[in-house]
Amino acid sequence: MPGYRGEVQKILRAASVRIGDKVKIESRNRTYLGVLMPRTELGDPDHLVLKLPNGYNVGVRVDSATKITLVERGKPPTLTVPKRETIQDPAKPRVVIIGTGGTIASRVDYRTGAVYPAFTSEEICSAVPEIAEIANIKVVQACNVFSEHMTPELWVKIARAVAREINNGAAGVVVAHGTDTMSYTAAALSFMLQGLFRPVVLVGSQRSSDRPSSDAALNLISAVAVAARSDIAEVTVVMHGSTEDDFCLIHRGTKVRKCHTSRRDAFQSINDIPLGMVRDGQIRMLRDDYHRASSEGRVRVQGRLEKKVALLKVTPGLPSSVIKGIVASGDKGIVLEGTGLGHAPQSLFEGIEFAVKRKVPVVMTSQCLWGRVDMNVYSTGRDLLRLGVIPAEDMLPEVAWVKLMWVLGRTKDLTKVAKLMQQNLAGEITSRTRPDVFLKPMFTPG
Repeated sequence: MPGYRGEVQKILRAASVRIGDKVKIESRNRTYLGVLMPRTELGDPDHLVLKLPNGYNVGVRVDSATKITLVERGKPPTLTVPKRETIQDPAKPRVVIIGTGGTIASRVDYRTGAVYPAFTSEEICSAVPEIAEIANIKVVQACNVFSEHMTPELWVKIARAVAREINNGAAGVVVAHGTDTMSYTAAALSFMLQGLFRPVVLVGSQRSSDRPSSDAALNLISAVAVAARSDIAEVTVVMHGSTEDDFCLIHRGTKVRKCHTSRRDAFQSINDIPLGMVRDGQIRMLRDDYHRASSEGRVRVQGRLEKKVALLKVTPGLPSSVIKGIVASGDKGIVLEGTGLGHAPQSLFEGIEFAVKRKVPVVMTSQCLWGRVDMNVYSTGRDLLRLGVIPAEDMLPEVAWVKLMWVLGRTKDLTKVAKLMQQNLAGEITSRTRPDVFLKPMFTPG
């Protein structure tokens, strides 16, 4: 019973009626005849929706005195994105869009409020026809979850789908992904996809397709342009670069974070500038220190991940029992979001020593995000280094967390773990802190 809950759901079930059935409703001395319609998830639990014979929908208040009678069995209303015939042009590159869930390309049923995602190439090209002018589009589905439900197991599944399509000749791959955990997936793919020789672009939308201010179309057009036309051979994130519909930015997959809950330019490169920008489908690179694409190669997936890794935010007076509990629960690694240059209160020292002695690596990042960890400046930092804490340079906490999972999938030796964590493997560490990229609300190209 989509959209129905509480008392009205019980009454409908007691009457043995389903969505799409023709029913008679007798309520408050009035009688209604119509088709039972689904409701949005935000609907209250006291009303049902009927489609009347004249085509209008009406809400009817339902209580224990309401009488509902089945008149005729029907079928639930369905709606799909209209298909648009796509002609394969041998002169155009082939771009594969890998779906993971969400509705970056979709159609809204304004009768019910439901958003119907596009799953086929024809549906995607119908929703955003501009992408068919850029490339021959193929769509595959790796999974179908909201991004907040993404898991390390699904990262591996997505990585294998990406590798398969690139190794089968795709010019580039676009991964359609919800925005909440997009940067986590981007980081995971950056480490797992070894030998990458074509562009991989994660894209999403901050505002759904049923809103006039949706950013979905421009983001998808720009992402397909990067996958089809750029010479980047890295995992990237392409999202709005401003609050207007004017350009998108190309962020490195290990240096990007969602910095606002709802702004269209929420994604920013941290401690670095974006790789490039896309305006009107045309790409302009803003730097040249990126891996270049090539016509030949073979992508391998190193998908062994140690999932039992904790990410712990340091707070004043945090007790050592927290870390001891993490170790006792079987976690194999810990990433700390320390304060300032990479500090933790003395109350945590015993717990850190406890972890390191049991060969559980402890990695230090900073809550500040901008800037980098430097644990040699103050005595607290030096004490933590002596305890065996591994400094993570200017890595984002979530990137360090994903990287430690990947590193522990390679080795459990603490010396080797420390070496790999401090080695720049996928652009996650910059050689020096840039003073010109601090807290910009948006990136303005020169």
